[in-house]
Amino acid sequence: MTKSTSKQPSTRYSRMKRQLPLHLMLLPGIIIVIMFSYYPLTGLVMAFQRFNPRLGYWRSPFVGLDHFRFMFSMPAFRQVLFNTVFISFMKMVAMLIVPIFFALLLDLVRSSTYKRVIQTAIYFPFFLSWVILGGILTDILSPTTGIVGMFTQWLGFEPVFWLGEPVLFPYVLVVTDVWRNFGYGTIIYLAAISSIDSSQYEAAAIDGANRFQQTMRITLPSMGPIIILMATYP
Repeated sequence: MTKSTSKQPSTRYSRMKRQLPLHLMLLPGIIIVIMFSYYPLTGLVMAFQRFNPRLGYWRSPFVGLDHFRFMFSMPAFRQVLFNTVFISFMKMVAMLIVPIFFALLLDLVRSSTYKRVIQTAIYFPFFLSWVILGGILTDILSPTTGIVGMFTQWLGFEPVFWLGEPVLFPYVLVVTDVWRNFGYGTIIYLAAISSIDSSQYEAAAIDGANRFQQTMRITLPSMGPIIILMATYP
């Protein structure tokens, strides 16, 4: 018993020593997360202060919930809250469905060259800033000089002010956000699909399952952990 217990600490120490380089590799990422994700959260204290940049966090006068009372008493608060929740919900649903749908379609493409071209095309907007995309969308959706507006006038219809119509703008906002970001999710889901064991599809085909049944019974359940992870991704 004494011999076995004496070996246990040394075994744990050797395992920790062997894994130390792996933990050190995580250190830069942890530092970046702390600096850019957690440290800025200290600025939330400004919501309870009459913040003065000259005085800083610690000497600015504390006002409690006064700012929140003022915000809740504004006439447009309910509409603003509804718009925020509605747009956020639509973005969450669209960013969950659209990348999965496109990943399933791309998985059907047999030409690797054609698949890479499509992946590059849908992933490219993710690298552009909203300033550039805003200019592009203005040129496309402008009712007077935009491509869509000019085409609508050419067809004989009255052009629509897509970026200024209160009823349409929330949907335009969601569509443009999905257009910019869905390529990232599509690449993740494609990687998840490629990791599925092909023998499962072969067995399903032998049993007479068509492509839709294989997708519903094999592909989507196998992608479940990645779908949950992406659904909780901010």
